[in-house]
Amino acid sequence: MSRSLFLARHGESTFNRDNRFTGWLDAPLTEKGREEALKIATKLGVYEFNKAYTSTLSRAIESLHIVLAAIHHTDVPVVETEALNERHYGDLQGLNKDETAKRFGAEQVHLWRRSYTVAPPHGESLEDTANRVLPFYRSQIMRDVHEGRNVLVLAHGNSLRAIVKELDDLDDEEVMALNIATGEVRCYTFDGTMRLISRTIV
Repeated sequence: MSRSLFLARHGESTFNRDNRFTGWLDAPLTEKGREEALKIATKLGVYEFNKAYTSTLSRAIESLHIVLAAIHHTDVPVVETEALNERHYGDLQGLNKDETAKRFGAEQVHLWRRSYTVAPPHGESLEDTANRVLPFYRSQIMRDVHEGRNVLVLAHGNSLRAIVKELDDLDDEEVMALNIATGEVRCYTFDGTMRLISRTIV
């Protein structure tokens, strides 16, 4: 029998709205963010879930609870873990992105944001984030999928980029172009031998 892994990014936060680097700062959802979470629920309402994972940050947790309530799946076991937290942006956290580009140069800020290996000052590169996310993803999330469960992961742009890089077999250059929007949902379906049989943006 097939089983599916769903990856969804939380709705808009106050820092997304204000164009600020968020990272591990606990910016709450905006009203638009709550609406985006409801749109995730609309996309997922036809599916059954056996397990859900999220980070320890409120914008992801609230988005997940909005989704589960809307699709009447509040009984689904939920795991909250720092392993799925957003990339830590170090000294950039809380700063406006445009003002940061003026201060450090647009090219440098682009490298900090999109490069796989370059980390912002006192923060994580995407590679560092992947090294935090992927061991948990492989040992816990994919174990659930392997055991036949449909799993929902509701997390953050960069923690999800790390997972998609592995699932889509992207190289370090290709992942630079990958952007996962707030409210976006991706579905990966596997057969009983764990062969990937479909990947879609829902």
